[in-house]
Amino acid sequence: MEFDNSFEVPLPPDEAWKVLLDIQRIAPCMPGAELTEVVDQNTYKGKIGVRLGPVALTFAGIVKFEQIDDAARTARVAAQGTDAKGRGGANAASVFRLEPAGEGSKVLVHTNLTLSGAVAQYGRGVGIIQATAAQLMKQFAACLKEKLAQKGPAAPAATPASPAPMRPSPPIEATAAPAPTAKPIAGFALIAKAIWSWITGAFRRS
Repeated sequence: MEFDNSFEVPLPPDEAWKVLLDIQRIAPCMPGAELTEVVDQNTYKGKIGVRLGPVALTFAGIVKFEQIDDAARTARVAAQGTDAKGRGGANAASVFRLEPAGEGSKVLVHTNLTLSGAVAQYGRGVGIIQATAAQLMKQFAACLKEKLAQKGPAAPAATPASPAPMRPSPPIEATAAPAPTAKPIAGFALIAKAIWSWITGAFRRS
């Protein structure tokens, strides 16, 4: 299935683009997400938890930037993951595009999502997956805006005289003050919202 989402950030495009590519900085803003390993500068391992009513799903997998066009401010990302209890998997291909919006920037996301196994049954009908994605983006954007308001744009890292070649990083270990992981999104509320939106939409079309 394919769907589109968008959100805005209070930064000009050049600054917003740098922030969006800083996965380690923005990952804690995604509800239920946890970054577990930095494989290289474009590849990351992690997991994300989503609750659909009484069913709690935890997907572990890999996210990779397949293409980054700094000039056009677009990026293509591929993600794949499997449920920890073997109930299926998910594969997603997303294209991000950033454009000016007033004094800030707007991020537009087009996603092609494929679910397999029992997991595919949870997303059937009344736009539940679309509603989940929209709510995830809404919470992500709110968290990102708050983070930017508190800390401001990330300071550029100092460039070493002789940069070392990029090598895979070991798994990320907990520190004394780890970044808080966002709570899994409540799927039951999303299902109710999706059903209500579908019913009201049907009445409007009739």
